[in-house]
Amino acid sequence: MLRMKLRNDKLEPGTQPATELIFGEWYPALRADTLARGKSTTALLLGVPLLLGRKNDGSIFAMRDLCPHRGIPLSAGWFDGETVQCRYHGWKFEPCGGQCTEIPSLTQIDTLEPSKIYAGAYPCREVDGYAWVYLPEAGAGRISDETKLPPVPEIPKFSSKFRSAHITADLPCNVDHGIIGLMDPAHGPFVHQAWWWRSSASIHEKTKHFEPVPDGFRMSSHAPSKNSAPYKLLGVYGQDVTTTIDFTLPNRRYEVIRAGEKWFASLTTVTPVTPSSCRIDVMACWNIFYNVPLVPTIASYFGAKFVRQDQETMVQQAEGLRYRPAMMLIDDADKPAKWYFALKQRRLTGKGEHPLQGPVELHWRS
Repeated sequence: MLRMKLRNDKLEPGTQPATELIFGEWYPALRADTLARGKSTTALLLGVPLLLGRKNDGSIFAMRDLCPHRGIPLSAGWFDGETVQCRYHGWKFEPCGGQCTEIPSLTQIDTLEPSKIYAGAYPCREVDGYAWVYLPEAGAGRISDETKLPPVPEIPKFSSKFRSAHITADLPCNVDHGIIGLMDPAHGPFVHQAWWWRSSASIHEKTKHFEPVPDGFRMSSHAPSKNSAPYKLLGVYGQDVTTTIDFTLPNRRYEVIRAGEKWFASLTTVTPVTPSSCRIDVMACWNIFYNVPLVPTIASYFGAKFVRQDQETMVQQAEGLRYRPAMMLIDDADKPAKWYFALKQRRLTGKGEHPLQGPVELHWRS
């Protein structure tokens, strides 16, 4: 497992336009290996302050980082591996469910039952090296039956042995701009110019087929772009190489590349940190060149450079977004962006049909 984290400190996120966020979903909060037993840390997810930690038994938890008594952050207090204690009045909470276990100020004549009090706590699962947190809709109440929740997103895997890596980068824009940048098919020859990827001279016309999937759309199985150097390496296996790309709400892009028994799969998410800032996480697994030394190191190095190019472009775009310009989306290259906005509105309002009623063929130069 290799990891890289890219940060941006050039623009204040608060200067960027905000957007409406989708709750009632799983989001990656942080890398799970940052949570040692008996330790806790903080994170911000969809504008919600979180206290995350790992209990002595290895289970992880996510609490709203606010004491229900007087609102002080619970992170200002103590975590002993079993309970979280507020610094202000010493209230104690079981962190996985949020149930209060002790109120030190109570006397024998008090009738208040601490166990009936709950701090905010959210379902938290460790998958693909991330601590995923489920943030319910406002007013949904405490979640008592987690079996009714949707499954935690996971990278598709096609063999028991594989390598993995991940890259994280902060983006100074709202999640909408982060997502349509993620799915934009036309920026590659310009943003990602490099000898190891492609050049502006490699641009040519492409035809791709799309089909609807629940809460998203799929770029149907196809041969990967021949003007990208990494894809050419897969030809050494003498197999037909195919790739399939899915996008599903609220923020997930899955890509699967197959070359016979060899495969590469990734899950890329663009997660709102606040209504005006977001974070991109790329999680990848593969068995391609499994026994070749240094492949994970090399892949992470070039992957980080690739994401850095996107990050730098988003920083530059954010300068213009401060003035809240109108967006111009064209056909066919921007059609996936239009589908995303339609799907998001359908999800937020509960009204409307899926923007794709059947298979669609799109054309663009890239």
